[in-house]
Amino acid sequence: MKIPSFHVERIQQLGYTECEARFLYIVATFSGYFTMRQFRAFSGSRCGKRPACFAQKLIAQGHARICAQARNASLFHLFSRTLYGPMDKDNLRNRKRHSFEFMRTRLVLLDFILANQEFAYLETEPDKVNFFCNELGISKDCLPAKVYEGATPDQQTIRYFVDKFPLFLSPPLVGLPPVVTFSYIDSGFERPFNFASHLATYRSVFQQLSSFRFVYVAAKEAYFQGAEERFRSVVRRPLEKDISGDIERYFRIRRKWENHGYIIPVTADLEFLGEARRRFHEERIESLYEAWLSNELTGSELGVKIAQQKSEPAIFFDTFLTKRTRSSQPEFNELSDRCMKDTDQPCAHRVAHPAENEGSPEF
Repeated sequence: MKIPSFHVERIQQLGYTECEARFLYIVATFSGYFTMRQFRAFSGSRCGKRPACFAQKLIAQGHARICAQARNASLFHLFSRTLYGPMDKDNLRNRKRHSFEFMRTRLVLLDFILANQEFAYLETEPDKVNFFCNELGISKDCLPAKVYEGATPDQQTIRYFVDKFPLFLSPPLVGLPPVVTFSYIDSGFERPFNFASHLATYRSVFQQLSSFRFVYVAAKEAYFQGAEERFRSVVRRPLEKDISGDIERYFRIRRKWENHGYIIPVTADLEFLGEARRRFHEERIESLYEAWLSNELTGSELGVKIAQQKSEPAIFFDTFLTKRTRSSQPEFNELSDRCMKDTDQPCAHRVAHPAENEGSPEF
């Protein structure tokens, strides 16, 4: 991970050490939430003066608040524009108030990032869109997206990669070149269908890649077998099957649509056509379509051509077990405080050595 030095320097100007500034950059970019256990792991410090002073600075300057408590562990939330601004990240949603489920997920995510700082992460939505569209030549239509409605129908906003799970480049095996690596964060409170739905959202972009890696991150090893089976069912098997029949069907429906042959639209055909346009958005498929359309290729010849050009995608699935804590399912107790709004004013409350009271970290 390459943290811009000028961002670190700007954060230091707010009164933080270089180590604290680097930690705050990582938290703000990927999570928004952290515990002192995670700061100690990052800084190599123990319970005592160093983490206590760090916590006091954050609270006193109104850059963070303690938003929840689990036994003796405090959950910190970075929320102030004064802190996000120097990093040019003041519009990140990590600053906003979130559900406990979101907080838990982000803490597991942060554990993963802190344990894997050597990877080249795509930090923001523009970074990810630029990588896939401009560097890999993949259409935006294939990217995982969500439409947000505005005040009027013409004020819709399309956002990409809204889950904000780590996306980075890493070698799938020792000695191999880096490949694009996707991830899924399981905080321990997920349902199996959540993971299957997530994979379905990414199916179109998976179909455009000749090689990729997927990492399932969780706090319990017991989740791994089920996750791998769902990945095999939803992703690996469909991508490795013979696609010649799907391409032939795509060609027939596309020709009929382009020739205005649908007097009464057939919903199943049009849905398949829309999905196939994204799935087969490749120059080689277009060349085959033109040849088939001009009768240069018969149906059997088309199948042979597809088989000759088809290459098996290199798909890698891995798991990552985050650092265990004494409680894998902590009980959150939300705290009421006066630091909820975006403000640059110091908080009204103070914390008496929060880092020294973490004898049993729960997050």
